[in-house]
Amino acid sequence: IAVTTTKRSQAMPELPTFLESGLAGYEVNAWYGLLVTGRTPRVIVSRLNQELQQVLADAATRKRFAQLGMDPLPGTAADFAALIRSEIAKWAKVVRAAGIQPE
Repeated sequence: IAVTTTKRSQAMPELPTFLESGLAGYEVNAWYGLLVTGRTPRVIVSRLNQELQQVLADAATRKRFAQLGMDPLPGTAADFAALIRSEIAKWAKVVRAAGIQPE
């Protein structure tokens, strides 16, 4: 039994990662994010990010996330865009390798 992330889970710190268990290259993360359309003015994106950072810095909010086994990773809009691009590239390889076709 192991966690699929590259770091141990705060909710289950006794469980190793797959990498620690000898399975290199296997990583699956569940993530959530706040998205807006590409036409949203930068000032609005910046304000939303600022407010979200404050919420995620709140001790009670972080405690509740921890109770749910979640570890918030606040960042910039550019950080999130990079994550999405990375996830698309990773899962596109899986889709191609498995021969999955849209239905």
